[in-house]
Amino acid sequence: MIRRYAAALRLTLVAADTVLAFAVVLVATNIRFGRTSGWPPDVKASLPDANLAVAVFVGMWIAVLWMHGMYRSRARWTRRGDVVAVLRATLVQLAFTLSLLYVLKLPNVSRLLLIVVIPSLAAAAIGIRIAIRQFLVFARDHGRNVRYVLVVGANSRAKAFADLIESHAELGLVVIGHLKADRSDGGVVLDRPLLGMLSDLEQVFHSQIVDEVAICLPFSNQELIEQAVYVCEQEGKVVRIPVAPIERVLTAARLESIDGIGVYSLANGPDRAVSLGLKRLVDVVGAALLLIVFSPLMLLVALAIKIDTGGPVFFRQERVGLHGRPFFVVKFRSMCMDAEDQLKDLLPENEIRGHAFKLAKDPRITRVGRVLRRTSLDELPQLLNVLRGPMSLVGPRPPLPAEVAQYDVWHRRRLSMKPGITGLWQVGARRDPEFDRWVEQDLEYIDTWSLWLDFKIIARTVPAVLGGTGR
Repeated sequence: MIRRYAAALRLTLVAADTVLAFAVVLVATNIRFGRTSGWPPDVKASLPDANLAVAVFVGMWIAVLWMHGMYRSRARWTRRGDVVAVLRATLVQLAFTLSLLYVLKLPNVSRLLLIVVIPSLAAAAIGIRIAIRQFLVFARDHGRNVRYVLVVGANSRAKAFADLIESHAELGLVVIGHLKADRSDGGVVLDRPLLGMLSDLEQVFHSQIVDEVAICLPFSNQELIEQAVYVCEQEGKVVRIPVAPIERVLTAARLESIDGIGVYSLANGPDRAVSLGLKRLVDVVGAALLLIVFSPLMLLVALAIKIDTGGPVFFRQERVGLHGRPFFVVKFRSMCMDAEDQLKDLLPENEIRGHAFKLAKDPRITRVGRVLRRTSLDELPQLLNVLRGPMSLVGPRPPLPAEVAQYDVWHRRRLSMKPGITGLWQVGARRDPEFDRWVEQDLEYIDTWSLWLDFKIIARTVPAVLGGTGR
């Protein structure tokens, strides 16, 4: 399976199996010996260290599942295959357990308890796999956990690969359509829209949401493949190239598989699923805690805005997020209510050289707004966007659609990561009047991203906010 999706799935399954195994043992023990505040006397009498024994038992169960391929990324994930593998693992677990009891001379361990625990482990392992798969399918069908794939190629191979990845609904991949490589490419009836020719690749990127590109062309079309890969690299798209066994190896790519079919993957940006999952966890926990801590202050800010100018407390504006996904940022209103109408008259005074607007002495900013801008308090409602998912605590600045429409090609790679409330350019190039310098900072962040870098940026943001050096 493709590593980006397999790593997160594998970690989830290991955690779920571990928690369920402990739960099965505890529940079965309470059923067998009755509810107690600790381990029942019969268990303590039969085991020298009940806690250690249960930990070894659960660890052995995870190891046995691993040995039977239940966490292997290349394993084909089917319900029947899971049931068969889990049942085999259950028999091995039973054999190992009985062997250990015999070798360690522990004849007093309740056999009735084992009769309850062992089948329950199997049922829990099977059930959690079915539940996780159905949840992922449900999420994809309802537009959650979705990544959109464009297929370059309109041949039978391209159609087969599109069918394959969509048949694994748990991966969350949705094929938006195909591009023909040249006039000779085609000859099959496609189940998905034909969006144009390879020469239209950049235009499709700019008009639709595309997260990944699958290039399904024979390696004899090397020039066309390189052309497509170059455009994808400029735009920050993940590239997948399914291969046949006889085709050559791409040394710059990572070889993965899906249902036994080799897939070369070229990741033009962060693609470590576990690290990105941890980033999301930090976002959710951090945003929730900050909202709780600052809720009294946010209430005071809302009252100040009402007293100062009346009108709405919040300002909503459409921005562009990950790979072109539109969303609305929510901030405390720091400008007069007709600020958008005045913007056109102020554009000639723009202090930024490039595709962004900034004016140090913007006449549209209210009295309270000046304080909010200087202290960055107007940004606090964006924590709601972080909780919802379209934003992160740390990331590139979220641009306006009008700004994105004017981007040069290399600017667009900054859309390959979720936008953030703060970022490298905010702490490193906030005062720089060159838009290209902002983008360079964002691309440096994307190319060198790590959780540690996020923490360092947050640490550098705190003194900037406390020092009142906001916009």
